[in-house]
Amino acid sequence: MRCCFLAVRDAGELDVLGLAEVHGKLVERVPALATARLVPVEFLTDEQAEAYGTFSEVPTRPELERFFFLDDDDCDLIALRRTDAHWLGMAVQICTVRYVGRFLGEDPLAVPWEAAEYLAGQLGIADASCVKRYAERRSTVYEHADGIQSRFRYRDFTDRTWGRELRSFLYGRAWTHAEGPVALFNYAVTWLRKNRVLLPGVSVLARQVSEARTAAERRLCEAVARATVRADAALAPALAELLVVPEGRRVSELERLRTPPVKSTGTAMVRAMERVEEISAFALGRVNLSRVPVNRLSALARYGQLSTAQTIDRAPEPRRTALLTAVVRQLEAQAVDDALDLFAVLMANRLISPARRALDRERLAMLPQLEKAARILGEGVEDPH
Repeated sequence: MRCCFLAVRDAGELDVLGLAEVHGKLVERVPALATARLVPVEFLTDEQAEAYGTFSEVPTRPELERFFFLDDDDCDLIALRRTDAHWLGMAVQICTVRYVGRFLGEDPLAVPWEAAEYLAGQLGIADASCVKRYAERRSTVYEHADGIQSRFRYRDFTDRTWGRELRSFLYGRAWTHAEGPVALFNYAVTWLRKNRVLLPGVSVLARQVSEARTAAERRLCEAVARATVRADAALAPALAELLVVPEGRRVSELERLRTPPVKSTGTAMVRAMERVEEISAFALGRVNLSRVPVNRLSALARYGQLSTAQTIDRAPEPRRTALLTAVVRQLEAQAVDDALDLFAVLMANRLISPARRALDRERLAMLPQLEKAARILGEGVEDPH
């Protein structure tokens, strides 16, 4: 749903958002001492970056009642202003930072008209359009924003204590949850709003999300590789041998072991059992990974399963050892499942189905005898003498 804004945005909208388009990619303007530096927002789409910290749609009725209801504290602060325009403008800023998570700065009236009317009704202002005069004096907007931040204890993102709290949250979630960067970015926005920390620029938060995911990924690989070496110093080199293509073969040993049986024959069953035996010989159950989150280990294994042997071989240590350990651990369970599935198919096709067909043939062969016996029995019933 598209919403009608109080202020009409023009070609300078990207400047209001602190964004710019460079080579077709949306980036954020980060002011420096002498020049402006453009930092790309890597994992967000242009639409996601543009919607960050703004009203991307009209708030629903429940959202209006939750975020745009003016309580006594709000009204006490608003009552210190003199004109209707200042009353409504300050109310808009109070509810904007509550709903969006930050002040809109250069464009404080870029809010849906429905929200302004809802606030005007609570303040007893008949003409909500008076709010358009609110931004005529820019210093008033910033003074009100400072007063709102002080009164309701909103914290700057640059606060060191809350900066550490956010980094701890991001790192902890990145370590325990196997989710993408956009999901983690959205959780970070929710955390900041919940703790009344004003949202930073989009690239600033995106960079912190990327750093947290990178640190968690590095910790994951180091933990898995360390556990592998601790279990057996010769295990990592043995796993690396799976990436080698044997002489006379076209694929590596890892690719061969990753290939499940494709035929339901006795020979395929033998090969499936040999596959289970080969993979089980690594005895990866002795690798203690109890301190690694299961979902992160599963995600690492899935990535390794989708990667070619050449890609894994090019990975630097300890990532290569971690990938091989995760993949072979998962292959061990998959190989057993594949063998059991093939056994069930063979049982159904070679034993159960032939026995069922033989039983059906036997029943068909007995039909003439049953028919004759039924006829004799019928004649006996008709003539009891």
